[in-house]
Amino acid sequence: MSELRQQIERARAGLPALLELDAGARSTLISRMGESLVRDQAEILRANQADLQRAEAAGLSAAMVDRLRLDEDRLHGLAIALRLVAELPDPLRDDAELRIREDGLRLRQVRAPLGVIAMIYESRPNVTADAAALCLRAGNACVLRGGKEARESNLAIAASLQSVLRDAGLPSELISVLDDPDRSLLNELLRLDDLIDLVIPRGGEALIRFVAEHSRIPVIKHYKGVCHLYVDAEADLDQALSLLVDGKAQRPGVCNALECLLVDRAIAADFLPRVGQRMAELEVKIRASADALPWLPQAEPNDEWGVEYLDRVLAIRLVDGLNAALDHIAHYGSHHTEVICTRNADKAARFVRQVDASAVAVNASSRFNDGGELGLGAEIGISTTKLHAYGPMGLDSLTCRKWVIEGQGHIRHR
Repeated sequence: MSELRQQIERARAGLPALLELDAGARSTLISRMGESLVRDQAEILRANQADLQRAEAAGLSAAMVDRLRLDEDRLHGLAIALRLVAELPDPLRDDAELRIREDGLRLRQVRAPLGVIAMIYESRPNVTADAAALCLRAGNACVLRGGKEARESNLAIAASLQSVLRDAGLPSELISVLDDPDRSLLNELLRLDDLIDLVIPRGGEALIRFVAEHSRIPVIKHYKGVCHLYVDAEADLDQALSLLVDGKAQRPGVCNALECLLVDRAIAADFLPRVGQRMAELEVKIRASADALPWLPQAEPNDEWGVEYLDRVLAIRLVDGLNAALDHIAHYGSHHTEVICTRNADKAARFVRQVDASAVAVNASSRFNDGGELGLGAEIGISTTKLHAYGPMGLDSLTCRKWVIEGQGHIRHR
């Protein structure tokens, strides 16, 4: 038996002890994990600094280094996110309607954990804490396989969280960390369908496609975040510029950042020069369609759409009205987040109806498609496929429903 298989078996073996905890005890466990991150912040930040030094030496882009970076504020924000997870309603609550048949048989559905969830992710060490907290609060064990660029940070965060498990008399293997980046071990992990119930990959498109193609285990997919902002002819242009700046430049390396701006041709002369000036101030490079270049002298010509840059790069295309914008998004979108800026309520309603994305925003930033912002406390990932979740996955998405049938010796066949 391989060492990896033994490790996952230990994670699964810890589930009965976790499921003996009631909702209050699981909530307290997650609250204490948030406290432990603050308590252990010096060690965690030292580990993160080592990762950052290696990342910069390896020539990672500024946006990717930013995804990797932890500081005191981000770590405290992570602790707050865990506290919010602890305060959410119990995901294993019995909230289904009770049905009583004529023969007295009682039927109901209850929420149940998925089991063992494997997270395979890159760069962002906050995923280690978010994933562990969400999985445990919902009664699941987690197997965490982070990227080599965040190895020290991930291990330090996991060690802090595991100490809380041990203090509570629970197996530390409920948070199981795989710190060997060997791709052959990842292949082995993806074949353990008798031990792992769900795989959630988070990272670049290449990683997610690799996992989806090689896994025997169900996979939640999020290939990329190609998010668009469509500025309608009836938009408030000051508002549109604000949405663009927040969506593109605040944190360009995250999946809900804007990658493409679609502008109604009727307002190009008024809007594009303002866009060009503001993007230059924010050091955002522009790649624009040929018909937009007269108003964007600093832009490079662009004929490639549907690209996730994850950097200070913005694609801009002129479109002839809402129909053309919808066609572009249908062809090049990634089912992540799509935004319309308009003062026309009918156009906004049509955009919401027709756009197929996990989140559609009207006069609001793409950056709101985030578990914390949507009231989920934190998220384990954003699904851009529709089974078994669509959009940010919080606590409820980490459960399923099972039937409970209660009788008094009832038999079906008499």
